Amino acid sequence: MGCGMSTEEKEGKQRNEEIENQLKKDRMMQRNEIKMLLLGAGESGKSTILKQMKLIHEGGYSRDECESFKEIIFSNTVQSMRVILEAMESLELPLDDTRAEYHVQTIFMQPTQIEGESLPPEVGNAIKTLWADRGVQECFRRSREYQLNDSAKYYFDSIDRIAQAEYLPNDQDVLRSRVKTTGITETTFIIGDLTYRMFDVGGQRSERKKWIHCFENVTTILFLVAISEYDQLLFEDETVNRMQEALTLFDSICNSRWFIKTSIILFLNKIDRFREKLPISPMKNYFGDYEGGEDYTAACDYILNRFVSLNQSETKQIYTHFTCATDTTQIRFVMAAVNGDTTLQPWTVLLMLTLYTRHHHPGESARMWTDIISYLTKV
Repeated sequence: MGCGMSTEEKEGKQRNEEIENQLKKDRMMQRNEIKMLLLGAGESGKSTILKQMKLIHEGGYSRDECESFKEIIFSNTVQSMRVILEAMESLELPLDDTRAEYHVQTIFMQPTQIEGESLPPEVGNAIKTLWADRGVQECFRRSREYQLNDSAKYYFDSIDRIAQAEYLPNDQDVLRSRVKTTGITETTFIIGDLTYRMFDVGGQRSERKKWIHCFENVTTILFLVAISEYDQLLFEDETVNRMQEALTLFDSICNSRWFIKTSIILFLNKIDRFREKLPISPMKNYFGDYEGGEDYTAACDYILNRFVSLNQSETKQIYTHFTCATDTTQIRFVMAAVNGDTTLQPWTVLLMLTLYTRHHHPGESARMWTDIISYLTKV
């Protein structure tokens, strides 16, 4: 009798080999796949980082994609002016020029969502006139007392360009546009041999219960904090300081059983707004143990230590970066350091630092040198 395998045995062996090959492919893909979870409180800059990744690694936005942001930008601009005008009523701040009252009514007559290919001329004129009013400027100066979009000043200052009939949003316009993130958004990028799956989730309290669905097999957590919000209250609970909320949230994530072996990168974001605020809104008013006055470096060190000291693990390291999420040059470098991107040569990194230090505080540059030294050892 022959000892050859039966047809069924051959088919079974073939199926086993196919399964083994698929498992090998899956293991290989997992080794080359980075699952990055973007976490942080609402308005910390998570969605802006995703937009930067598209600009840096996917060649930016097409004309059609830029066109699609127009209505968002129009709505952000008009809604921001409406918020200021409503705040003027509650703060009892009058217009400096009462003749501008006509323009106030123009703003209040606009729908919440502005639709159309261009901003109506009367709306653009109303925003330009009101933004020049000293009463509106005073209300803007007190914006920590109410909820105002971070990009309000940027869009108001750009209103002549935005109100043009042929207006097409540029990269900065897109980066600064704001749409509240709800649910979970997955974005995939290919960088070298690695596939990055980045998950952006809503940061407001009502959205956080959805985070649990993203926790499995996370490679890295990118946690963002808007450090400029040290003097502001939560949108969803105006009894809670935003920085305090971020500290509480980071504590729960950093020390969670879900992330014992997960790398954590901390982006202390919105350094541009933070630097502007320090001289006019003393941090000691909100954090009594802070003794650094208006010194930017001292304030950065204080916030950094407040977050890093929450780490209860002796083996877990928190990788920190001070960032401005709307600064593409800086984010390009920081993400290269985060990713260990060996496609960037050392001279390129040094050039990027040179460009960066022209516009930033020396203390900030010292921190970036630490990142550069760490990065160059990998190249």
